[in-house]
Amino acid sequence: MNTNMRSLLIGAGLACTLFLGYSFRPMPQAQAYTYRQFSTIESVVPGGMGRSRIITSDKDGQDLEKDMLNFYSLTGINFKNVANNDKLIVDNINQFTADGWELYQVTAGVQSSDKAGIFLTRYLFRKPV
Repeated sequence: MNTNMRSLLIGAGLACTLFLGYSFRPMPQAQAYTYRQFSTIESVVPGGMGRSRIITSDKDGQDLEKDMLNFYSLTGINFKNVANNDKLIVDNINQFTADGWELYQVTAGVQSSDKAGIFLTRYLFRKPV
């Protein structure tokens, strides 16, 4: 057998080996996750008449609520209340991540009328099963 034929057969054998090795390997399994979420509802009602909350469900499905401050007081927007709410939200996120959860998605929405409104934000976390 000449050298060209031998090289051709070796190359064809190597190609078949590579093709079969990659074609019949198992498909990678998708990672399974468990999810948790908390929501913030922040009131934009003049005069401080609204209600603002962080709502979370614990691992047993019990709803937990934390009060937050309203954006408005009798004198208008209250930036200390906004800063306080930010701290509560970040503390909640930090607690989830300390417990091994990854912040996966944040969804925000607004509903308003002439005299009132709310900001609703949902924080979705996941953890590998």
